[in-house]
Amino acid sequence: MIKPILVFLNNSRIWTIIGCLVMMSCSNQSDIYSDKLVFRYNEHKNIGSLDPAFSKDLADIWATNQLFNGLVEMDDSLNVQPAIAKSWQISDDALTHTFTLRNDVKFHKHALFGNDSTRTVTSHDFYYSFNRLKDEKVASPGSWVLNKVDRFYPINDTIFEIKLKQPFPAFLGLLTMKYCSVVPKEIVEHYGNDFRSHPIGTGPFQFKRWEENLKLVFRKNPNYFEVDENGIQLPYLEAIAITFLPDKQSEFLQFAQGNIDYVSGLDASYKDEILTTEGTLRDFYAADVNMIRGPYLNTEYLAFYMDSHVSEIQSSLIRQAVNYGFDRKKMMVYLRNGIGIPAHGGFIPKGLPGYDNSIGFDYQPDKAKQLVQQYIDETGNTNPKITITTTSNYLSFCEYIQREIQKTGLIVDVDVIPASSLKDAKANGKLDLFRASWVADYPDAENYLSLYYSKNFAPYGPNYTHFKNEQFDLWYEQAFIETDIKERQKLYTKMDSLVMSHAPVIPMFYDEVVRFTRKNVKGLGINPINLLELKHVSKTD
Repeated sequence: MIKPILVFLNNSRIWTIIGCLVMMSCSNQSDIYSDKLVFRYNEHKNIGSLDPAFSKDLADIWATNQLFNGLVEMDDSLNVQPAIAKSWQISDDALTHTFTLRNDVKFHKHALFGNDSTRTVTSHDFYYSFNRLKDEKVASPGSWVLNKVDRFYPINDTIFEIKLKQPFPAFLGLLTMKYCSVVPKEIVEHYGNDFRSHPIGTGPFQFKRWEENLKLVFRKNPNYFEVDENGIQLPYLEAIAITFLPDKQSEFLQFAQGNIDYVSGLDASYKDEILTTEGTLRDFYAADVNMIRGPYLNTEYLAFYMDSHVSEIQSSLIRQAVNYGFDRKKMMVYLRNGIGIPAHGGFIPKGLPGYDNSIGFDYQPDKAKQLVQQYIDETGNTNPKITITTTSNYLSFCEYIQREIQKTGLIVDVDVIPASSLKDAKANGKLDLFRASWVADYPDAENYLSLYYSKNFAPYGPNYTHFKNEQFDLWYEQAFIETDIKERQKLYTKMDSLVMSHAPVIPMFYDEVVRFTRKNVKGLGINPINLLELKHVSKTD
């Protein structure tokens, strides 16, 4: 039964959407499997490449994750687990990583492999894949992953060794990125740049068909090496079908009518339609839809440029006043329907070791007023003023903060500029206070704390605030050689606490992954890096 949900859509778009529905319905008739064996989702941002060396955007990562494997992988709790490497050893000096590979992993079938149409993966394939990742002619956006590597080489067919230039605790986490997937030399060299649309990997699904901007189909890999806890071969599904409707409203309409199985994220076009202000499913959808939510490694924040010549920006009193002056919990309820975690901790988001909810700022409006008054008394500046620069996507958040902070006696202006202009201006120190977000490249708190290391000043690194503190730098460098995980986590918390005591940033909220599925979808988990893992997913009638 189709539910009458068109009421929340713009009338001028209804006929376009209905046309898309008809086309997709006709396309679905050509699927050779029963509905319960095919997982269907829409990718509104499109997919640029199926080559893992170019898996930079989430859309590409989701697709290549179904097709490729690396030495190791990340589980839903951010623990590094075996993949093609069944085990590994790390030397006492933390410089040498020695991986022992499985001997039963095969590439997807292809005529170029000869009579068997496939072959077994060896350590020489990783040697080729890593060299390709570093190759300047390939120009992979993921080449930086190996910047800390001195050399790598195969000891034999099943032993692969990597030596680092210096200890780096998060290195195993880096190796879980899709950039580090294994690819077959003979196939890559045969297709050249067209490997992007003729991918051959080792993953639970294999490439079937790609009509760019229309539909992408993967089929089950019958030779996949992983099994579940009961010894049943993965994956359970027979196929994945991905469509490319560019509009989030259209995507949600497809989901509501049962034409796709899954929607990720909360878009303003439908958030009030499906969720209450408390962040729960509305009764209208509760019988047909499951909602899964959990921490996402993304901190949304405002940042002060510490080298600014504006006295208000230089003042820790003003920076603290802004941090104390608005209710983060209220902001999440009214602007995000309860999706997101108010940032009462530091810069490290909830979900990562090192997070501590006691080191940040809570809502204390009276204290914020006192701090602004203290600044006025000490400087004689009776009309203190700051300007927040943002993009249109986050205007509502900045206007909310503007209204709240002006109650303290601090004048707040909001300047809206294009995203490209903001990116360039913040990198070159042209903005005194700006909106930003930091999504983890790899799941280690060091990734977040690198934004405050003095040797990482933008534009040559990610330290956009130009925060500088000698004690912080010492702890940051100490963390690289600390091999005890718990002690390193303590260092991370100490560094985060020190940063917040100087308030170079205003954490607004830690994002959450939110996923909506049909009730018949089973086994779809959730993780803080928002990786789409489908090898354990099944569907019931």
